[in-house]
Amino acid sequence: MNPLLIITLVLLVVSGVGLIIFILLHSGKGTGISDMIASSVYSTQTGTSIVEKNLDRITIIFAVVFLLSLLVLMIIYPHGTIR
Repeated sequence: MNPLLIITLVLLVVSGVGLIIFILLHSGKGTGISDMIASSVYSTQTGTSIVEKNLDRITIIFAVVFLLSLLVLMIIYPHGTIR
């Protein structure tokens, strides 16, 4: 396995797990994991919008890294010929 493959696979796994975590942290309709965690973190309404914007930015960064690592894997190994 070459170093580029290892780096790309690590980026893919880390960005995938990060994407799942940060999507679950977004505030939903008041139920679920995000509301349980966020209720202790959010103290005011103005702080909520700042935290939500930061969550959006981090989620977008993880999504872009995930997609770029997938594209690199598709270009380097077009037919799944990892050996």
